[in-house]
Amino acid sequence: MTTASAASTLGVATGPAGRAMAQPMEAGLVEALQQHITMERQASTTYFAMAIWLAERELRGFAHFFKGEASNEQNHAATFVDYLIARGQTVILQDVPAPRQSWDSVEDIMAASFLMEADVTSSLQQLYATAERSSDVRTTTFLDPVVDSQVAAEHEFAHLLGRVRFAQHQPAALLIIDNELSDGKHNPAKLAS
Repeated sequence: MTTASAASTLGVATGPAGRAMAQPMEAGLVEALQQHITMERQASTTYFAMAIWLAERELRGFAHFFKGEASNEQNHAATFVDYLIARGQTVILQDVPAPRQSWDSVEDIMAASFLMEADVTSSLQQLYATAERSSDVRTTTFLDPVVDSQVAAEHEFAHLLGRVRFAQHQPAALLIIDNELSDGKHNPAKLAS
């Protein structure tokens, strides 16, 4: 079953909103993409809540980093929205519940962030598998750079979690990491040239 509506008199297939489309999409794939958009939007609100919590504790580097992550997640959602529109689909925004707004420590925030990034990676892998089962090469091609970027983000969060854990709740060590984040120095070490 596809989400395509009846073709026009010229034989051009259209999507649910009447936009021309070259290839219909299976309903299950569209639904999975819609759910992923919600996941990205939820990550954005969670990162913004984390930024607020960190700003309230005078950790401006961490707060700045998470505010940027909130913006990145909104952009990721918009990328999926753009893709669905380009494929002739109607985008339906689902409710995004209020995020958690209280944590016990910076380490708790970093652990929650890493787990959230791992969940997003899993969602992308499931989307990829769904697209492959649907023989939708356009979607797998769209997802290739998204998956690469997500794996890099997961790596970055694992690195930051490791640094914060190494700091062992020492305020001076956390302030060093905070200053590094203020300066944009939060990338994992690279051994390859």
